[in-house]
Amino acid sequence: MTAEAKAAGRRRSVWVLRRSGIRQAALPLAVLCGVLMGLPSAGHAQAGGNGGLEPMPTQELTGAPTDAAAQTGSITGVVMGSEDSVYEGATVTLEPLHRQTTTDGMGSFHFQSIPAGHYTVQVTAPGLKPASMAVELKAGEPLALTGIRMEIAPTTTNVLVTQDEREIATEEVHVEEHQRVFGIIPNFYVVYDKNAPPLTTRQKYQLAWRTMIDPFTFVGTGAVAGIQQATNAFSGYGQGAVGYGDRFGADLGDNLLGTFLGGAVFPSWFHQDPRYLVLGSGTTRHRIWYALENAVICRGDNRKFQFCYSGILGSLAAAGISNVYYPAVNRHGASLTFENLGIGLAASGASNIFQEFVVRRFTPHAHEQTDTP
Repeated sequence: MTAEAKAAGRRRSVWVLRRSGIRQAALPLAVLCGVLMGLPSAGHAQAGGNGGLEPMPTQELTGAPTDAAAQTGSITGVVMGSEDSVYEGATVTLEPLHRQTTTDGMGSFHFQSIPAGHYTVQVTAPGLKPASMAVELKAGEPLALTGIRMEIAPTTTNVLVTQDEREIATEEVHVEEHQRVFGIIPNFYVVYDKNAPPLTTRQKYQLAWRTMIDPFTFVGTGAVAGIQQATNAFSGYGQGAVGYGDRFGADLGDNLLGTFLGGAVFPSWFHQDPRYLVLGSGTTRHRIWYALENAVICRGDNRKFQFCYSGILGSLAAAGISNVYYPAVNRHGASLTFENLGIGLAASGASNIFQEFVVRRFTPHAHEQTDTP
């Protein structure tokens, strides 16, 4: 064998030994890895029996955070009142989870284990405006809220505003002063409100004065005096212009005295209403009886019906005074006075019936009155 062949043989032997050594060294390394991994090694499989190593059981590590815990967070906050002070006892709701809690003595609230997402924190408390805040909670992060403030809720108070009786009476008197049958004849002493508030003393005198100075009072008196002149009533006055003037003066005196005494003075003394309060409803029979009664009764300022002292005494007083200026030949003493009183009461009853059923439809402004509650 040549020297080159010998050298080549030596190189091949070294390579084989090296390959064999690598294989032999890898065998125990594989066994060791199999034991550590808890898996049967190639050597154990080859050895068989009880000579191999038992696999190590896997152990769970404790104390490490789970995936669920890593996905939740917390929401905390402080609720302030309207005066920059913490508010205890407010109700805090987390929507849409519908979780609810209340603030503690420090005004704080806490929600734990909340999944990540978008939420609305709603705060309510008695007497305060509700407050809400939209928030976003990120996974595993605590969220502290600031700026939740409760404001005082506006209150609504229902106030029933009503007029007092004096104001209502003033308005009704104003309407009455414009009531005229056919727009001409005064109809001042009629009120189309069966519950009308009583007149004050000043209003009674105001209504009487308005009647006394009304132009129709003078026109009507002139017409009556003309009729008396034509029929020669109260013959003691004679005829001609002088006789007419005396009759006109006497009739005007009767009107003024009757209105002043029966419409203002005595009603104020006896606290009675000088007006006729139209009933306006009920059966026809009841309304007729009511109209006739009101010739001798009237409503007092206490809203109770009573004998009409003011109207009757006013008529008697006016008739008695008229004896001063009537001709002596036409004075018949007390008998004529009471006779005229009876005629006047009958005429008043008839007038009331007329007012109850007819006059209102011919009286402008009468529709402006309605029954007071």
